[in-house]
Amino acid sequence: MSNSILGSGAVSLGLAASITGMIVVAMGLANHRGSWKRETRWLVGIMTFAAIAAVVVMERALITRDFTVAYVAENGSSKTPALFNFATMWAALEGSILLWTLILTGYVVAVLVKFRDRHDDPMVGWAMLTLFVVTTFFFALMLGPANPFKSFNPPLGYDGPGPNPLLQNHVLMAFHPPVLYLGYVGFTVPFAFAISALVTGRVGEGWLLATRRWTVMAWGFLSLGIILGAWWSYETLGWGGYWAWDPVENASFLPWLTGTAFIHSVMVQERRGMLRVWNLSLVVSTFALTILGTFITRSGVLNSVHAFVESGIGPWILTFFALIVVVSLGLIAWRGDELRSPGRIDSPVSREGAFLANNVLFAAFAFVVLLGTIFPLIVEAVDGRSISVGNPYFDRMTMPIGFMLLFLMGIAPVLPWRKASSGVLSQRLIGPAWFGAAVVLFSVLVGARGWAPLLAFGLGGFAAGASGRQLILATRRQGWRGLVGRTNGGMIVHIGVILIAVAFAASNAYVRQDEFNLLPGDTATMSGHTLTFEGSTVIEYPNRTERVARIRIDGGQVYEPALATYPFAGQSINIPSVRSTAVDDIALSVLSYPEGTDDAVLLRATIQPMIVWLWIGGLVIAGGTLMAVVPGNRRRPTDPVSAPLEEVSV
Repeated sequence: MSNSILGSGAVSLGLAASITGMIVVAMGLANHRGSWKRETRWLVGIMTFAAIAAVVVMERALITRDFTVAYVAENGSSKTPALFNFATMWAALEGSILLWTLILTGYVVAVLVKFRDRHDDPMVGWAMLTLFVVTTFFFALMLGPANPFKSFNPPLGYDGPGPNPLLQNHVLMAFHPPVLYLGYVGFTVPFAFAISALVTGRVGEGWLLATRRWTVMAWGFLSLGIILGAWWSYETLGWGGYWAWDPVENASFLPWLTGTAFIHSVMVQERRGMLRVWNLSLVVSTFALTILGTFITRSGVLNSVHAFVESGIGPWILTFFALIVVVSLGLIAWRGDELRSPGRIDSPVSREGAFLANNVLFAAFAFVVLLGTIFPLIVEAVDGRSISVGNPYFDRMTMPIGFMLLFLMGIAPVLPWRKASSGVLSQRLIGPAWFGAAVVLFSVLVGARGWAPLLAFGLGGFAAGASGRQLILATRRQGWRGLVGRTNGGMIVHIGVILIAVAFAASNAYVRQDEFNLLPGDTATMSGHTLTFEGSTVIEYPNRTERVARIRIDGGQVYEPALATYPFAGQSINIPSVRSTAVDDIALSVLSYPEGTDDAVLLRATIQPMIVWLWIGGLVIAGGTLMAVVPGNRRRPTDPVSAPLEEVSV
């Protein structure tokens, strides 16, 4: 039996199981029967088996180069190396939807197992119904406009073009999309419970407690996926950067912003019963933005609004996005009376006041990024003009918000609930403030200049001092357990974010880039480093031909940037080579080999400080996320008004 038939059969089975599950749960809830849970276990199992089977069939088709499957014919090739051939499944639209569906069914199974003892709980029932609705949509996509198993009749001797060359020259291509999707799809679980809370009227803190770790883990995967994407871009594209405010990058950053605001905001609701509307709006926005991001990056609308009109998947995704927004807002409006907070903010100088300010800043950040991302699409749709919104807009608009968020990261960890006295604040802030000042002084001594980067370094040091103070106090009292729990793990995450913010400021403020036309034996000098060109070599690979330039840096190790030609894709790309140290990175890219000269090379060199600390910060965030989901000691303060953060329940 052909792979097209097997794959289509698996998708059809998954769609049938998800639709049946949706009906069974809905009928069980309508008839107040708890037996729906037992009845849907088999359906979830069938649905998950179908998703796994579809993935296995697709990978089989890719590995065996079965060009009778249209997806393989369009994206596969006999010349593609094994690792990238495996990763080709998520290199294009249809395969990425297949990966999304596989991960989604995995989360559905995890929810079913986690809440297996609450079969008679309507909240779990409505959450499962929501999950079935979402899985039905994605299975339907794969039987409709995003069918990965369409048939193709290849001519004799046909060989496909393979994936885009940029997607088959770095190992991170195999890891970045799956990790990112684990974050994207993971936010479906808190969204499902938020909808369930609105439908059942149980809009208190129960649904937050039920989904706390799900949210943190989804956020952690999304954070790591974004960092891996930036790293992949830096190592692959050859322009010396890692973040360009590209719509594809923004599509993942937007739900990260709202998800980050949600993670902070829920603590206020759990402690004071406040910000209920904020929290529901944030979790709905986060899930909706994952769908909108899929629309932006997968519908063809990025190329042209007219491409969207011709796109099969674009209208489907946009309709689903609109349905999510309309239903969610309708439910929030319906439950307006129950969502009124029983508490209020007693003083803006309090932890709940800081979290509210944090929400406003993250919402403003998300709005700025969203506006800059979709504004060109709106302009083209209205009057047909093609415009672009570049880095100056994003840098100018987001920089003040970033500074304020760094400042809040320093203030919030020392603020008590309800109200803070000036004496308590000065006592707790003096250490972090001195540490921030010391960071600025050190930066000036080593040559840093410019108000913006120095302000970023100072605020970063201030915020790191506050987080470090919390961790020191916690470990003194609890030993190693002072590093676990949501609060203390969150402080580790803060340190990771601070490392990224400081490295981002330094690398952008002090980047140096130049181009050199070199003959063998020539040496170029740049920012105190020497680059010696020792000649080039041609290397043949099954899928490409590389001409490698040998560049010796500072008289030491030789690095080998290359210009690669992919004959099947009909294009050439440069393959950078990077020397990384704790102080700076030197990224080398071959722009061309000028004709008419004897083995000359046109080389671009980019020197940026502190780049490696971006990736270290990402690892710290991942470690802090794991620490945050480990249960900490729950200790209620006797006086919640004046108790410091380190004594509050974690």
